[in-house]
Amino acid sequence: MTTNDKPVFDKREQYEQIASGLLDGEQILAVYDAIGAGTGFLGLTNLRVVVQDKSFVGKKVALVSLPYQRISSVAVLSNKSFGGSFFSTSSIAITSGTHVHEVEFRGHDKAHHAHNVILWHITR
Repeated sequence: MTTNDKPVFDKREQYEQIASGLLDGEQILAVYDAIGAGTGFLGLTNLRVVVQDKSFVGKKVALVSLPYQRISSVAVLSNKSFGGSFFSTSSIAITSGTHVHEVEFRGHDKAHHAHNVILWHITR
């Protein structure tokens, strides 16, 4: 994975939210909008995964940072058998500690990219 490519993103305001909290030397790789309950978007940087979690009581929202070295697995989620393409789904699950973050994207290509970036970082 190279970090010299321009970052991709779905919504500028989500990209800017991630950009405003970058650490020194950290670079954004991608920011993808999520659909479904609980998650607003997922950001990928060269150091961590950032998940916007909207599942808190009282309409509170959190930006959860998951350093790659703390992620134990990334999975492809599907409601059906994998008889077809491995990435015919648009959902992934990221396990960190005892918590699993499920993210459903607007398209299987974004799920595939996010899965591969995370897998690359956690297997290095």
